[in-house]
Parts: sequence; structure tokens; C-alpha cells
Amino acid sequence: MAERLSKDELARRLSALAPCMAPGATRVDNLVRLTGGASMETWAFDAMGEDGAATPLILRRRTRMVENSAVSKPPLRREAEAIARAVEAGVPAPVVTYVCDEEADGLDEAYVMHRVAGETLGKRITSDPAFAPARGKLARQCGAALARIHSVEPLSGLDQTDAATTLANYEATWRATGAVRPTIEAAFRWLEKRLPREKVTSRFVHGDFRNGNIMVDPDKGLVAVLDWELVHVGDPAEDMGWLCTNSWKFGRPDRYVGGFGDVQDLLDGYAEAGGEPISAARVDFWSMLGSLKWGVMTMGMYASFASDPSAGPERGVIGRRLSETEADIVAIIERNAA
Repeated sequence: MAERLSKDELARRLSALAPCMAPGATRVDNLVRLTGGASMETWAFDAMGEDGAATPLILRRRTRMVENSAVSKPPLRREAEAIARAVEAGVPAPVVTYVCDEEADGLDEAYVMHRVAGETLGKRITSDPAFAPARGKLARQCGAALARIHSVEPLSGLDQTDAATTLANYEATWRATGAVRPTIEAAFRWLEKRLPREKVTSRFVHGDFRNGNIMVDPDKGLVAVLDWELVHVGDPAEDMGWLCTNSWKFGRPDRYVGGFGDVQDLLDGYAEAGGEPISAARVDFWSMLGSLKWGVMTMGMYASFASDPSAGPERGVIGRRLSETEADIVAIIERNAA
């Protein structure tokens, strides 16, 4: 587990590294903790020059590892390298300016990147009238971004998986919880019978490409792809299916892609940017698997909260979303039966 640092101590250590993060910077200012995940700290701050010029930056710092046999997270140094390679391939993503030395810099596992202006709140992206111009182009832009992500040469040491292995890993994780839910059991068997039979070329995969992990400008649309902590090698349709999973549509299930667009626009944007053909049926399979994955994850969150309530209520609240994924699973099975 990383060392716990007060805000003042974190600011002091970041100030010592300011020249490494931005040319001419001598200190940091406006340090603010952003809402983060269970294993990561995310901080916004400005690197300040002697002339008062500010470079807006983001610090990502791992505070602890979360045990989950179905999900493997690469070291943050490798995550930073993945972002750098994606930027070189033309993916809109924040530029990494500094990767911390775990021993010398006193920040443990961490890196710093430019701060991009835009919106990440999924509900605003899907429903706010101000984002209507973005919604008209966003699915196609996401397709193009995914094609460029999947063109990246994979880093050495990344986990490699496929649909069958992913399904088996999540079933093992589910069994470990001891929970029995008929809908979840049905989903495992339904997906097992429908594993893609076509030959799939494994690609570099983002692993968490969804509404909520993209930065969107009301007029420009997609301006940055965020949260690269689950990068791995696998079926490129996995990223598309996760984007189309109902949990990330934020109240707009009528718009298949992320709550903002159509699957044909997603596939067209992917093909136009050089992506290999992917069938809508394969995307739909991974979307169903996405609902199942999220259901398993929510149960794991609840189990974690139940065993240690002192960790805070967030995991318990997320655990309540299991019922949402069950409703999604039933709807998908019914739709395919029809």
C-alpha cells in the first residue's frame, strides 16, 4: 500500500518535481483531490512558473491494489507508456509529462499528465441539450478512436485474453463470492453457448472504454480518452461492447452506443479510421458480457463493503446496482429470443 500523504505534504513533494513536469515551473498551486476509484487517487493542480504562467496538470497515484482475480491492472508506469503510444497513434488522450520514480520522488506509483478541458459526467453527455451537437458525432468519433487504439503495438507483459477466458474468469470470481442469483447463472450459460466462433485477431485493448471515461466538448465532441488502467490484449470488439453496455447509457437505453449514438455510426467510424470489420452481433455479445461483468463486479464491491464497512459506503452503494444488470441481462435474452 502506498504511503498516505496529507494535501500539504503532497503539494510539497509535487513542487520539488515541478521543473520535471512543465518547462520553467518552480512550484505547484491549486491542488484539488478529484473523485477517484477504490485504488487510485486523482489530483488536479497547476504547475506554476516564476512569471505566473500555469500549466494545468493531473496526478494519478495508486494508493492500494484491489484484489480481483478477473481483473489485472498493469503498473502505472506501463499505463503511462500505453497512453503515450496511443497519443502517437492519433488517439485523443492527455499527454503524459512525467512518470514518477517510486523510490526517489516520494509519490510511490504515480504519473502526471496534461489536464484536458471537457465533460466526463455521463448523464450530462447523454441528456443535456448543450451536448446535442456532440451527440450527433460522438459514436463515429468513438469508433475512430477505438480503431487507432487497436492499431497500437501492444506493450510487453500485458495480459492476453479472449471471450472464453474472460467468461471463465468472471465465473470463477462469481463462484468465489458464494452468491446464487438465477439471472446471473442464466447469463453465464447463455453466453457460453454463444461464444464467437469467427477467428479474431487479438489487439491492444483499452479495457474500460465507456461513457464516463471519455472527455467530451459540447461542440467538438470527443476530446480525450481517459482511464487506461485496464489495458490488455484481446478481442477489439470487447471495447465496443463495453461502450454499448446498458450500465453506461445513463438513462438513455434507446441510444445503443453509450446512450448517445447508433451502432452503425460506431462501426462506420471504426472502418473509416482503418479498423478491421467487426460485426454488430459480436459487439452485441460483448455488450451482454459487459452487463454480466459489471454485475459480478458490483457483487464484489458489496462483499468488500460487507467485510470492511470502514472503507466507506461507496462500494455498498455500487453493490446495489446488481439488480440493474440483472434487468439488462433479462432484456437482452428476451430481445434475442424474439
